[in-house]
Amino acid sequence: MKIVFEQTKGLTDIPMRYCPGCGHGVVHRLVAECYEELGVQENTIGVAPVGCSVFADEYLNIDMIQGAHGRGPAIATGIKRNLPDKLAFSYQGDGDLASIGAAETLHAAARSENITIIFINNAIYGMTGGQMAPTTLLGMRSTTSPAGRTVAANGYPIRVCELLAALDGPVYLERTTVDKPAGVVKTRKAIKRAFQYQLEGRGFTLVEILSQCPTDWGMTPLQSLERVRNEMTPYFPLGIYKEPEDDKKARPKKDAVKKES
Repeated sequence: MKIVFEQTKGLTDIPMRYCPGCGHGVVHRLVAECYEELGVQENTIGVAPVGCSVFADEYLNIDMIQGAHGRGPAIATGIKRNLPDKLAFSYQGDGDLASIGAAETLHAAARSENITIIFINNAIYGMTGGQMAPTTLLGMRSTTSPAGRTVAANGYPIRVCELLAALDGPVYLERTTVDKPAGVVKTRKAIKRAFQYQLEGRGFTLVEILSQCPTDWGMTPLQSLERVRNEMTPYFPLGIYKEPEDDKKARPKKDAVKKES
């Protein structure tokens, strides 16, 4: 009988303990499928700093390092510089990457370190109790902004891809989602592409993935998917923000960054 689908060997056979409806499990599988498909599972090292992502080392069937809060890019840089033949990536949430780890992210990108960052943007601190994150939307409630985020008190949410795209260092930046099957397919392609660029020695790559957090948003899983589509995506437009010029010329125009109205 022809096998058309099977469990990836890139994941361990351990039940995940993420909240129902969380996007982390979906992204974990996509990451695992990509390094398995590329034939580099035994040659891959991942970094999981503080946040919900810290559990990744239980599920990704590769060598993993748990890092201090926000230090994922620095650790991945150390791995790659000392072991340049390895595929090195950091798996981070928005609080970890864009708050305490903002400088690490910015300077790794500016230096064009040959690493990959998988960035989960669910607009909130998930693991530590639902506090406001750098990406929390205006008007969105959290435990530290119970009346909703305001510009006067908290400033504007940070758009990471747009920020990094202003630098010369990054080679590839793309923002995707996992709110529906088409988004999942596109996210898988983006992760694989980022890994391929690293294996080719091109430099810094980052895939930002808009993801749902039903528990800390106080929503059902279905409601959280609607928030991703109706609230997050308009503020964080999907698309490719940076890529090599040769690939840009060959890319269909439909994959270009969606402009805000």
